[in-house]
Amino acid sequence: MYVSFRFLDFKVYKDSLRLHLAVVKITKGFPRNFIYLRDQIRRSSLSIVLNIAEGSAKTSDKDFNRYLENSMGSAAETASGLSVAFAIGLVSEQSYSQLLRLCLEIKNQLGGFSKRLKVGG
Repeated sequence: MYVSFRFLDFKVYKDSLRLHLAVVKITKGFPRNFIYLRDQIRRSSLSIVLNIAEGSAKTSDKDFNRYLENSMGSAAETASGLSVAFAIGLVSEQSYSQLLRLCLEIKNQLGGFSKRLKVGG
């Protein structure tokens, strides 16, 4: 029997997963002495995805909202990590711009989702 999870249908979840996969791909080429930065950016992008999933399983909108807010923080952390990687020269301007745009889009989606939960629906 196949059981579905509601987060799998959320656009913000799908976009966050896409961001995380892109982050994993782009950080594969980081030099060994920047492993700490690679790992931090990967963790923060994964945190967006996992917090959406975990929050969606909560029984109250208030609890779910707290996880969405954590995801927004992780989106900002991911954007900051990418900014550092770009400044150091580890990420191209094109990749940086694309991923930063996606981080902002995800943050905005999370903000809208959070606002809807606060007003009850």
